[in-house]
Amino acid sequence: MTNPRDLITVQRLIPAPADAIFDLLADPSRHPEIDGSGTVLGPSSGRARRLAIGDVFGMNMKMGLGYATRNEVVEFIDGRRIAWRTLAAAPLDKVFTGRIWRYELEPAEGGTLVRESWDISREAPLSRPLVRRFMGSQARVNMARTLERIEQRFTS
Repeated sequence: MTNPRDLITVQRLIPAPADAIFDLLADPSRHPEIDGSGTVLGPSSGRARRLAIGDVFGMNMKMGLGYATRNEVVEFIDGRRIAWRTLAAAPLDKVFTGRIWRYELEPAEGGTLVRESWDISREAPLSRPLVRRFMGSQARVNMARTLERIEQRFTS
């Protein structure tokens, strides 16, 4: 069972169909458009593609310094749920790696209820307390911004 301190979830009702939102989330080339943290630069491949369970995609990132992540799709229900586990490159893969970014979409009156979760239950055990302490509150803010940006893609 996941420790409640290892899971942060934000949600927003977005006035758009679930399938359209899912298509946006399932294409890593579009992630820079919706990233609320300002750290996602773009996929390593640079090309549009639709993700599926087990797919791996690289993402170029920048938080002060540039770096890259390797991401594996670990949950996938077409039109309803997608999650990927972010893995750091060596040697950081032994310490800071394993968080899961999850999106759950539920059709609702007026659009789609979208839940984004930051799940560090599979983060490297030694770093989990540090990640929770130093990144948790900012993750909540960034996810709220991401959901706002997703909404803007459908209402602007």
